[in-house]
Amino acid sequence: MERLSKSEIIFKTLAHILISVFAVLALYPVIYAVSASISGKIAYETNKVILFPVDMNFQVYKLIFDDKGFWISYINTLFYTVFGTAWSMFISVTGAYVLTKKRLLFRKQLNLFVVFTMWFNAGIIPMYLNYVNMNVNNRWGIIVAFGVQAFNIILMRNYFSAIPESIEEAALVDGVNEFQLLWRIFIPMSKASMATVTLFYATSRWNGYFWARILLTDPMELPLQVYMRILVENYQAMIDDMGDLLPYAADSYVYAILVCSIVPVLIIYPYIQKYFAKGVNMGGVKG
Repeated sequence: MERLSKSEIIFKTLAHILISVFAVLALYPVIYAVSASISGKIAYETNKVILFPVDMNFQVYKLIFDDKGFWISYINTLFYTVFGTAWSMFISVTGAYVLTKKRLLFRKQLNLFVVFTMWFNAGIIPMYLNYVNMNVNNRWGIIVAFGVQAFNIILMRNYFSAIPESIEEAALVDGVNEFQLLWRIFIPMSKASMATVTLFYATSRWNGYFWARILLTDPMELPLQVYMRILVENYQAMIDDMGDLLPYAADSYVYAILVCSIVPVLIIYPYIQKYFAKGVNMGGVKG
C-alpha cells in the first residue's frame, strides 16, 4: 500500500471535510421540509423543529391525498414527463446523430443554426403569441412544442463525435443501415450521455410551470407544479381567515406539497447520477 505524503493527507482530509459540509448543506433543506410537514402545530410555531420532527402529525398529508385534483395533476405530470422526455430524446438523438455526419449537406450551417438559437431568442411575448396561434393549449401541444433544447443536442452531438470513425466504417462494411448504426452502435456506446440528457429533460418536464400555467386552459390538464401553486394561493386565503383554528401549522401544508413534488426525483436521481459527470465531461470535449 502506497504511503501518502503529509501534504496529500492534509489535502484529502480537507477535501472530505468540505464534501461532508456541502452534503449537509444540501440535505438539510430536504430533511427540514419533511420534518416541518409532519411536526405538530405548537412544536413548529414555537420553533422547536430544527432538524427532526417533533410531535408527529400526518394530517396535512391526509388532506393532500384525499384531494382528487392533486392526483389528477400528479398523473398529468407523469404523462408530461414520460412522453415529453421520450419525444425530446427522439428529436435530440436523431438530430445530434445527423449533425455529426461530415457527408451531410450544409452541415456547418445547420450546426451554426442550432447554436444560434442558444444565443438569441424572440422573447417571451412573441413566443407566447406564436404558441397561441399554434393552439398549444393541451397535453400533446405542451409535449411537442417544448420538445427540444439546443444545448442538449450539442451535448449529444459532441459525444457522438467522440466515437471513432473506424467503428462506424466497420459497421457500414458489414451492411448496416443508418438506423441500425444509430441503434446498435451509437446509442449503446453513449449510455452516459443518454442518461445525462434524459435527466435534463425529465427534470425540466417534471418542474415545468411557467408555460403550462400560461397556455393550458383545461384545469384537468394542469401539471403538479401549477396545481400546487393554485393550492398554496387558495390555502393562503383560508389561512388568513381561520389560521388559528387549523389543527396543524399553516406552513406544514406547503412543506407537505413540496415533499410530494420532489419524491420521484429523489428516487430516480441516484440511479443515473453515476452517468451524470461522465456524460457532461465527454459531451463537452469537442465542438
